[in-house]
Amino acid sequence: MNENLENQIKEELEEINQKNLTRKIDNLRFVTSTRAIDENGKEYLVYGTNNYLGLTHHPDVIKSAQTASVNGTGSTGSRLTTGGTFEASELEKNISSFKATESTLLFNTGYMTNLGVIYTLCKKGDVIFSDRLNHASIIDGIKISKADVKIYKHKDTDDLERLILEAVEENKTKNSTNTQNNTNEENKSENENSLNKEPNFFIITDGVFSMDGDIAPLPELTEIAEKYNCCLIIDDAHATGVIGKTGKGIVEYYKDKTGTDLTPYVDLQIGTLSKALASEGGYVTGKKIYMDYLINKSRPFIFSTALSPATLASANTALNLLRENHEEYLSALRRNTRRMRELLSEGGLNVVEGETPIIPIIIGPAKLAGEFAKKLEEEGILVSAIRPPSVPDGESRLRLTIIATHTIEEIENTADILIRIWKELIAEK
Repeated sequence: MNENLENQIKEELEEINQKNLTRKIDNLRFVTSTRAIDENGKEYLVYGTNNYLGLTHHPDVIKSAQTASVNGTGSTGSRLTTGGTFEASELEKNISSFKATESTLLFNTGYMTNLGVIYTLCKKGDVIFSDRLNHASIIDGIKISKADVKIYKHKDTDDLERLILEAVEENKTKNSTNTQNNTNEENKSENENSLNKEPNFFIITDGVFSMDGDIAPLPELTEIAEKYNCCLIIDDAHATGVIGKTGKGIVEYYKDKTGTDLTPYVDLQIGTLSKALASEGGYVTGKKIYMDYLINKSRPFIFSTALSPATLASANTALNLLRENHEEYLSALRRNTRRMRELLSEGGLNVVEGETPIIPIIIGPAKLAGEFAKKLEEEGILVSAIRPPSVPDGESRLRLTIIATHTIEEIENTADILIRIWKELIAEK
């Protein structure tokens, strides 16, 4: 028994608790796409899921999972050792068709997709330019990649370009110094030679940012990536099935606005099956050469047990439903989002402006955000209280996620309760 370690852990947990940042798991069972019951049978209206289109409870999605389970409940191993399921290949082809890309590769989660892509492609000596508000999975992928990282101000393309120019100059200086100090190539180690290779530049950003719900400036990013020969990677997890005329994500969103198809200028799009596609897992899509490389080099892909047939079949059905009924689903999602934003803004709440169904209400102190969420829970409404380290100190918030299957009556009743509690806790103090 390591008493020293246990004492350190105890001290850290006490510190977390004192800062009102303790996290715990509350068990829920969803009975519909918008409502869930706890272990005591109390029912809640839920605004904390990423089930944007409400397809988790669509009868066709459920039936497809049940049908696929006839062939076994699990994949039992890696696709490279046990063999890939037919459902996996079918879904990869469907995503590629939907996204208008050459090829797609599935991973076990969106988190593992970012890790598997970033630290496989980005080597020591390469430079990654990362938006300050990128998701934790991007940040963690960068940390383990050993590449140099430069953080640019949120959505600030001028700052991004400034950092790229600095990196270009640093590389010129480094190459000049190495040329002067290493005149005898035979004395250089293999490792030194690898460090002196021309670095690759990567721009990595969320498409829709998970905490603020705002949208990355893709046209400007593609211009900068082309200008400086950068590999552009977009995490479209909160954009697919949410923005764009048919729900194809950020590339389609800007095509509608600019008239230019930016798909060829985005090297890799990363996404999840666990949000609008109502299942579990992640994927990366782009040129086939990248997928071939990842199959051979990406450890999270190679050494992970593959997703189950039922999981893949349900995601594929959800994607087909989106493709066939995008106007119905997206119009409902956008109608609900607009209505909730209107009501909360009129009620005086500190709502972050935007157009996506991620609606942050800035509270400030972590303790106050927790109290607000607790009062909502007492009213039968579940909303996530987001606190550090997910957001900076002093920027704790309630994070509502609106979905297509919320009714207008539910939206309006929830807004009334939010406004009342806001006045009780914050506005009148």
